[in-house]
Amino acid sequence: MLQVQLEVGADPAEVGRARRWARSRLVGSGIGDDEPVAETLILLISELVTNAVVHTGCPAVLRMLFGPGAAEAGTVRVEVADTSAAPPRPRHADGEDTNGRGLELVDGLADRWGWQPEGAGKRIWCEVDRRAPEAASGAYAPASSASRKPAPYEPSCVIPRPA
Repeated sequence: MLQVQLEVGADPAEVGRARRWARSRLVGSGIGDDEPVAETLILLISELVTNAVVHTGCPAVLRMLFGPGAAEAGTVRVEVADTSAAPPRPRHADGEDTNGRGLELVDGLADRWGWQPEGAGKRIWCEVDRRAPEAASGAYAPASSASRKPAPYEPSCVIPRPA
């Protein structure tokens, strides 16, 4: 298991820095910059870091954990820890709303996601399972809710998918 982390300042401009840092770490782990799964992970990171910075106004810590075989078909876990103990509140954006879609995107793109208390705050996490190149059929697509596997980590709260 390889874990890397980045401290992110409370400034929303830090989200771009987090994306650039994450992209370089993905490449360093063997996940090509042009692979669809890399774009999915960068979008997930962007949403989770944005939520932490915007909704708490405090610094956060971005972690990426690469499971065995992550470059071939393993699991990549993204965690963002912040200092707010308030649980994440998924919202449903209406029509032309410009906010409120972040956790909907996470739910739609990640194979699993959830949150758990961490110190005085919380950690929101998501996981993306890499598909073996020979098993992939074009663009990356997360597992359907019917085929989702239990998380290999022990979260205290897994966000259920609607039926």
